Amino acid sequence: MVDFSAARLNMVDSQVRTNDVTDLRVQDAMRVIPRESLIPPGKAYLAYADAEVEYAPGRWMLAPRDVAKLLHALAIQPGERALAIAAPYAAAVLEHAGLAVTRLDGEDLKTPPAGEYDVMICEGAVARAPESWTAALAPGGRLAVIERAGPVGKATIYARTETGLARRVIFDATPRHLAGFEPEQGFAF
Repeated sequence: MVDFSAARLNMVDSQVRTNDVTDLRVQDAMRVIPRESLIPPGKAYLAYADAEVEYAPGRWMLAPRDVAKLLHALAIQPGERALAIAAPYAAAVLEHAGLAVTRLDGEDLKTPPAGEYDVMICEGAVARAPESWTAALAPGGRLAVIERAGPVGKATIYARTETGLARRVIFDATPRHLAGFEPEQGFAF
């Protein structure tokens, strides 16, 4: 029998805090949210491993380190409006931290629900963040996503500024691609 409470604490101490995630809202949420409840019971033992875990066919939660670092980089604030794209665990963390969260986990992930969002996060790799996602950012809004066109992805933060859209790479990661967001294959000699 797995002691999930102890596993949660160990996850935060060994995978989150050691990777420079100092946002106490993120740490506190990750200490109490039962990650195992978001995945099929037969895979619950993997919930706190340093790995991605499949929560639905073709959908994977990011490894704890990666999702924590993305959430930390977003500098979340209670009361902000958030969009979680194929991101059930990130959504739960954001809700625990006091954000109003809309979840997008259906067939059409490229079209966000109407409105503007202060915070957006995706728990799967995309070749490049769709323009429809960045267009849904409110002024001052931030999008955290891992862009992966090759073997290694780049965790990226987009921010809507007064002068346009800023983009900054924050760390390397190699999560699986979301279905429909893979890089286009081209012909080369």
